[in-house]
Amino acid sequence: MKRESPKYLFLGGIREDYCITHTNQTISGALGGNAIYSAVGARVWSDSVGILGRIGANFDRAKLEIIEQAGVDISNVCALSESLSTITFYAYISPEERVDVNPALHYRRINKPIPKELLAYRSSTEGQGNRDSFTALAIRPSDIPQSLNGVQGVHLAPADYLSHVTVPPRFQGNAIRWMTLDPSIRYMTPDFKRDLPTLLTGIDVFLPSELEAREYFYQGIMDTWEMAEAFSEMGPRFVVIKQGQRGQALWDRDSNRRWLIPAYPSKIRDVTGAGDAFCGGFLVGMNETQDPVEASLRGSVSSSLVVEGSGALYALGAAPGLKQARLSALRTGLREI
Repeated sequence: MKRESPKYLFLGGIREDYCITHTNQTISGALGGNAIYSAVGARVWSDSVGILGRIGANFDRAKLEIIEQAGVDISNVCALSESLSTITFYAYISPEERVDVNPALHYRRINKPIPKELLAYRSSTEGQGNRDSFTALAIRPSDIPQSLNGVQGVHLAPADYLSHVTVPPRFQGNAIRWMTLDPSIRYMTPDFKRDLPTLLTGIDVFLPSELEAREYFYQGIMDTWEMAEAFSEMGPRFVVIKQGQRGQALWDRDSNRRWLIPAYPSKIRDVTGAGDAFCGGFLVGMNETQDPVEASLRGSVSSSLVVEGSGALYALGAAPGLKQARLSALRTGLREI
């Protein structure tokens, strides 16, 4: 008898991260990927969390075991027969500014040798804006398990445009209460003005970063709330625009209400995965409380725990009671606009 699926399922990348932090610290070959970071953000609040993504035959299986030992279900990870690169490179110029290309330039900038694994590196998001074909590691409808018994919330982390268009319908007709989506910057451009409404059909909550929102409305005159309203008119009732250390802007179309959600003032060591962790905490909060404000506060707490260390699983080592203390502290800074 097949075991029940995790309550929360996170679709996206399972990666090996090479990173230069905003303080010029280097991280090499760390377990990462937006599926894992978002699952960790959820795992802070729930013990029923799983990931779905693709890996090549050369992926270090010991890393999968580490994920599983952390309480994240890996039964839906698709292991392919061919070897594929799952390396991701990031260099942070500041906590708010990140680049993901030309690693040699950035290692020279900090006077450190480039890891040999990055010598032929181009980009981890290459092809994500392709309308015609899936990249090798892109999740496709056939990757979704036939049985979704027990799944109540699904989050789509940044991924290929085709994945985000074709995968959500696979979940329709099941008892999924909430489907959330964090877009890829590769398709958040004016070129996709006609495509995004189709992609957002059936999505309950849209969670772009402010940079992605502004790139999509390039040369537009919209402020944050105008952008949020425009996105919600494409389908999602709730839009959360992530603003880094300034928190999040939350818009509820049906109630015509908007809030500024504060970010917890963490001591930032590494911002990798902060936005993904927010999305994970948000999904659990939304399902458990049915309140987008409470969901956003939980997302902020998850994000605050992730940025205080390096590595996708760092946040799971937080002291007991810390998440609740931060949740209470954040409520005092909440503002309805």
